[in-house]
Amino acid sequence: MPSVRIPTPLRKLTADKDEVNVSASNISVLIEELENQYPGLKARLCDESGEVRRFINLYVNNEDIRFLDGKETALKDEDVVSIIPAIAGGF
Repeated sequence: MPSVRIPTPLRKLTADKDEVNVSASNISVLIEELENQYPGLKARLCDESGEVRRFINLYVNNEDIRFLDGKETALKDEDVVSIIPAIAGGF
């Protein structure tokens, strides 16, 4: 079952868990399963049309899903999915 690393700003939705396990065959299913287990999480990850928000980066084993198959990126049991909110700013 893939594990999902939860960033600090979203941990209030996961009872302060920094990592959760979700049974999913791809990113799209993973997002739905996260929503089932932790209501409100999908709205933070996806826009109204269901697409991953542009300021949210999802990585599977350190590979950005934008360079893989997007929400259709396949998952295996040993995969680690990281949710990384984009950080804006500079010097």
